Amino acid sequence: MRYIILIGLIFFAFAKVNAQDLASYILEAEKNNPEIQAFELRYNIAEEKVNEADWLPNTVVGAGYFVSEPETRTGAQRARFSVSQMLPWFGTISARENYASSMAEAQYVDISVAKRKLALSVSQSYYMLYSIRAKQLVLDKNIQLLETYERLALTSVEVGKASAVDVLRLQIRQNELVQQKEVLEQDYLAEQVLFNNLLNRDETIAVEVVNQMMIPDVDPLVLNENLQLNPELIKYDKLYESVEQSELLNQKESAPNIGFGLDYVPVSERPDMNFADNGKDIVMPMVSISIPIFNNKYKSVTKQNELRQLEIKSQKEDRLNKLKTLLAQALYNRNATRIKFNVQTDNLKQANDAEEILIKNYETGTINFNDVLDVQELQLKFQINLIESIKGYYIQYALINYLTQ
Repeated sequence: MRYIILIGLIFFAFAKVNAQDLASYILEAEKNNPEIQAFELRYNIAEEKVNEADWLPNTVVGAGYFVSEPETRTGAQRARFSVSQMLPWFGTISARENYASSMAEAQYVDISVAKRKLALSVSQSYYMLYSIRAKQLVLDKNIQLLETYERLALTSVEVGKASAVDVLRLQIRQNELVQQKEVLEQDYLAEQVLFNNLLNRDETIAVEVVNQMMIPDVDPLVLNENLQLNPELIKYDKLYESVEQSELLNQKESAPNIGFGLDYVPVSERPDMNFADNGKDIVMPMVSISIPIFNNKYKSVTKQNELRQLEIKSQKEDRLNKLKTLLAQALYNRNATRIKFNVQTDNLKQANDAEEILIKNYETGTINFNDVLDVQELQLKFQINLIESIKGYYIQYALINYLTQ
């Protein structure tokens, strides 16, 4: 089980452009995240309970003094001292330790689940930051393009081939893009706060993201059988095993307990008699047994354990169905983003072709700046849609890896 937590580090090995940076962020998050630390402390407590299970009932030591000394043939008894120790049935302590160990293993799976969820959250936030930054870069390029068109329009106005209205419309469009860029900067700062909080560090620390990502030509293979290895399901297996160990412990505790003891009674000598055992102290070893005749308690625990195992089976089956649904949705969404990406790529190519035609028309002396704005708006739309498709693809793949890796 200790190796499961390392799987998260290979979530994005196929994306060479960003795997190293993202993996380092995930490692930092796992190291600093307080929720992970809380789970690890909880596991340490569960491990310590294994040592707690190695115990015996308290040793009973007693002492009594005879106020009225009883006379016996060998003399008067003055006091009584005793010591006794009860011992559980053979194998009970081992059963306790095995049960505590099984509970600790279940707690350890919680660490794995928490780290996977944290890696997923960090990855999704990282891709959000990438998409915002990529949109800002696209807006920068489009603003620069509009500035070029503005200079062309000013030149056309001077020679009477365009009106001042065309220049104003180009400037208004630039202002709109500048506004969009500034709004995106606020979105980036807000998402950066979320990202830094996941890493449990100062909210103002700048997050470095890659400048460009692309959807791979071939989707990595996804094995649905690997869904059974998801820690969320393994946890139910560990809980089931812990119930089995609980029942073994219950059977051991329903067995008799054996006790050993020793009584010592000091005896005073009889002054009026002289014989061999005069004043001889009494030493009495003892053996006792504790028999659970009325053992309805243990029968009830057995029944509870059987019901608990049925409950865990049902819970696992329900969770498996939900994970299957999540996986199917993630695969469909990933395929949908690829379709959108391909369509937007073709659309952007056609919009670029239209832009080239407009530029060639300008070289021949005619240009319609209304068409320029329309084409520029289409280009921006397709570029933004491409970025959204890339972000959506990687977010879905992060979820797929959470479920199957």
